[in-house]
Order: sequence, then structure tokens, then C-alpha cells
Amino acid sequence: MTVTLDRRVAAEALGSLILSGVVIGSGILASRLADGNDAVALLANTGATAAILFVLITALAPISGAHFNPAVTFVIALQRQIAPLHAAAYILAQIAGCWAGAIVAHAMFALPLLQVSTHDRSGLSQALSEGVATFALVLAILLVSRARASAVPAAVALTIAAGYWWTASTSFANPAITIARAFSDTFAGVRPADALGFILAQFIGALLASAVSSYLMPTRSND
Repeated sequence: MTVTLDRRVAAEALGSLILSGVVIGSGILASRLADGNDAVALLANTGATAAILFVLITALAPISGAHFNPAVTFVIALQRQIAPLHAAAYILAQIAGCWAGAIVAHAMFALPLLQVSTHDRSGLSQALSEGVATFALVLAILLVSRARASAVPAAVALTIAAGYWWTASTSFANPAITIARAFSDTFAGVRPADALGFILAQFIGALLASAVSSYLMPTRSND
């Protein structure tokens, strides 16, 4: 059965909202309970994020493909697997959904709904980390979806979980989430000035992943 565009866009918005709410909300609770221990807070944040990614992708992939990420949608559009106008609708839904998720998280913890982050994540190493994290995520999606599509939810969840711990930026790897976190002055936040570098690096990482994927697994034989 063909899923209409409005339902696909709604699925992207809903998934993005829940994902953002979990990332930010778990960060708030983790930082409160960890009592200043950032390692414990990050571990809790990691577990919650990985868990919800697995659930959301499993649940919503049959409807929209479960991108929840403008960098992913951009690459899928470049590969002509989604029409440009549909991709634009997806990206707008993802950004709006993530921003709404931040507001929901703030409301659940009785914080001001509208915030601007002051969490300093400046420096070339941070932006590089975002490029690397997004490269790893998009490459995992592209290769695993062709090798074993049913394993994509686990692959994405595990790639992000690992990224929280092996990158200096803790692996945002998603422009829509980055925008939402720029407007959350919490454990998961990032200053708007730093977010711009993150987003640029994320798209560069996604493009590199697309190129590497095409080289490793070309759609046509080179023989």
C-alpha cells in the first residue's frame, strides 16, 4: 500500500519530536540525578537515545523511511530515492518536530519553554567530530540497508551510542537535533554560534559517506 506524503511527513515530524524530547529530556534528568558526575549523566543520556532510536526506526520506517535527520534525507534525495520536494517537506518536518520536542522536554521538567543554549562546544575538534559522527551514521545506514535492511534500527542505535563516547562532540550527527539543542540551555545543549559549524560539518560528513558507500557498493557492476 502506498503511503501518502502527508502521512509520511507526519511520521517524520512525530519521530523527530519524540527523538528530540528523549535526547533533551534524558539529558536533563540524567544531569540532575548524576549530581555533577558528567560521565554518569552521559551514560544515561546514551542509553535513552539509543533505545528510542531503535524503537522509532522500527515503528516508523514502514511509513516514512524513518530518516528524522536532514543529512540523511539530503543524501537519500541525492541518490534519487526521494523526490526533491518531498525531501524538502521531510526536512521542514524534522526541524519543526525536533524543536517541538525540545519544548515538550522543557515543559516536562518545569523549565522555561523557550531557551537559548550557553553550552560551549566551540573549536575545530568539535566540528570535526560532528563530521566524523555523521559520516559514520550515514555510512552505516547506506551499507546496512543494502546488506540487511532489518538490521538498520540496531545499526543506527549502536552507531549513535558509540558516537556519544568516541567523538569529542558526543555525536549529534543530525542538523535538526542540533538546531533543537541550540534552543535548550541544558545538559544536551549547544550554543547557536557553535551549532552552525556542527551543521556544516554534518552535511559534509553525510556527503562523504554517500561517496564512500557508492564506491564500496556500486549500484552497477564495473566489469
